Amino acid sequence: MNTPDSILNILDAWSDPGRDVHRLATLLFPICRSITGNGVRDTLDILARHIPLTPYEVPSGTQVFDWTVPPEWNIRDAYIKDHTGRKLVDFQQSNLHVLGYSTPVHGTFSREDLLPHLITLPEQPEAIPYRTSYYNRTWGFCLPHRLAESLGPGPFEVHIDADFNDHGSLTYGECLLPGASQDEILISTHICHPSLANDNCAGLATACLLAHHLQGHTLPLSVRFLFIPGTIGAITWLARNEAHARNHIRHGIVLSCIGDPAPPVYKRSRQGNAPVDQTLAYVLNQLHPDAHRIEPFSPYGYDERQFCSPGFNLPVGLLMRSKYGEFPQYHNSLDNLDFITPAAIQQTIRILVHALHALLENRVMVNQLPNCEPQLGKRGLYSAIGGDKDRYQKQMAMLWLLNQSDGAQSLLDIAETSGIAFPILVQTARLLQEHGLLQPAHSTHPDR
Repeated sequence: MNTPDSILNILDAWSDPGRDVHRLATLLFPICRSITGNGVRDTLDILARHIPLTPYEVPSGTQVFDWTVPPEWNIRDAYIKDHTGRKLVDFQQSNLHVLGYSTPVHGTFSREDLLPHLITLPEQPEAIPYRTSYYNRTWGFCLPHRLAESLGPGPFEVHIDADFNDHGSLTYGECLLPGASQDEILISTHICHPSLANDNCAGLATACLLAHHLQGHTLPLSVRFLFIPGTIGAITWLARNEAHARNHIRHGIVLSCIGDPAPPVYKRSRQGNAPVDQTLAYVLNQLHPDAHRIEPFSPYGYDERQFCSPGFNLPVGLLMRSKYGEFPQYHNSLDNLDFITPAAIQQTIRILVHALHALLENRVMVNQLPNCEPQLGKRGLYSAIGGDKDRYQKQMAMLWLLNQSDGAQSLLDIAETSGIAFPILVQTARLLQEHGLLQPAHSTHPDR
């Protein structure tokens, strides 16, 4: 089914993608990441071992549309000790314990004074919440509700060793795989969460290793992988690449929460029926016909909402497994490395490779002999597929392609109409083109 240049060959050549991604996610998991700081740089350094990654530093204070790049925040240590000096809460044990972007503090507090600075999940008493306060200067600790309930009257020694640098920067990374065209597919994943496995170590590791295995393939379109802090990172990238984004991003997928065993979920772009939306709906229906969900766009979620803001309205959707906010492990310490599985990750990679194949290969063709069926036998076209295990489907693909290639319908449109697998249509279209029966329409890709 695969041609020598097909990126579907990635699935044959990559022996154990789920396990490879899980290993890389395990390496990334302990790093304390935020929207700025050394944790992001350390993460990019690890990803750069696998792909040609370019890091960018955007100075704090830079105006990006209606936002300002915040001061850089770094944390080294934090704890709460009881009166005996025993650490009750220890940042070194879990980086989720500290409210992200906490101001530094060192002092002695009573239980009454400490309680307003403690964040728990009463409904999940063993879990540590993940919370941040990027734009409101305060401090806090996140801890299991069970532990908070057991605290005595104090006093408690409280320490957060962190700093803000107004002369720091926001860091993000890009990996561009050039294609025949400067038009591109965007794959974006957020890099700002600390030790959360599904959200988003699995996304970071999947994007990185997918880019690694995509290298060396002949690409009709360029493919750009972005590793950016959530919200402010996407806004910053768009502000710095405004003209390029408007003129060259043809399709985009944001990856988040893609490593757990739940059925896949795709949230459409703001456009609603862009080629990327059609493609993901088709691929999920082919690979997971009884267990997937397609949702309409909403302005709440991840960075798709920045790419889909009305001033850009880019065709960018969101691929997930468990949806943000809908699973009990969301934004707490239960989102650990046991929650993501190699089998689920491997399924996600298969979805992504098939989606990329369709986005790269989908095109509008025109029948060069549209007046009745051309005679296929005299051109040797039947014998060209004579020994092929997909012979019947390819014969039917010829007829469907010749009938439907009117300059208006894409190969993916024809796949949906005919029920013939998209990769077979791609191969058969090439064969018909070699014999002069089909030619690409003036616009190679249906979105142009």
